[in-house]
Amino acid sequence: MNRITGKRILVTGASAGIGLACARRLAAEGADLVLWARRLDRLSRLADELEAEHGRRIHVAAVDVRDRGAVEQAARPLIEADHVPHVVINNAGLASGFEPFHESDPADWDRMIDTNIKGLLAVTRMFLPHMIRLGRGHVVNIGSTAGHLAYPRGNVYAATKYAVRALTEGINLDVAGTPVRVSSVDPGFVETEFALVRFAGDTERAARVYEGFEPLSGDDVADAVAFVINVPDHVNVLDLVIVPKAQRNVYVVDRA
Repeated sequence: MNRITGKRILVTGASAGIGLACARRLAAEGADLVLWARRLDRLSRLADELEAEHGRRIHVAAVDVRDRGAVEQAARPLIEADHVPHVVINNAGLASGFEPFHESDPADWDRMIDTNIKGLLAVTRMFLPHMIRLGRGHVVNIGSTAGHLAYPRGNVYAATKYAVRALTEGINLDVAGTPVRVSSVDPGFVETEFALVRFAGDTERAARVYEGFEPLSGDDVADAVAFVINVPDHVNVLDLVIVPKAQRNVYVVDRA
């Protein structure tokens, strides 16, 4: 049964990677989309593609989730027009730098904390009260296996994903007694722009992250997100961990 058709779904970080894959998958399932990212040109092209292919309503806005004022400015018209999303997918996130903590750059800390934690907080805080008021809603946070087990040189990134996991658990407790659901989808190795961003555009170093095995694709994670959204109303998937077959935990990866 398709329970996605007709829902209004907000995806942050929708211009690339997992967010882009989620937008395409959910439009194909019949959702009306609100897509936020920093790169408006990419979003506009994606909206044209999805509207032509699926005939769905696509609203796009250039939003950097690190900027709380920008989040509020983009969210307010949706709330005032009674277009509160049925589902919010907090996908915007990144890793920046790969040094031991004692050699890490505080600018990288700020970039990850401001995006992965504070951005999620700002977006969720804008819409959650209205979901509760309307008696419906679902928040889906894109976490990471790094939020279950830290790895060398992943220090602050792992800390931000542990925070996402804790917020998913804590907000679930706070909305107990309401119909609102809060879920997390935690991928392992996914081949997107993630490594390229982490390594500041070093394509060779980024490619080595995925050598010797088949990683997840953005589409694989989008499948998991669609499953979490599509479950019956009485079901809440608290945490779904998804990894490629070659990966058995953060450390154990069978590379050919």
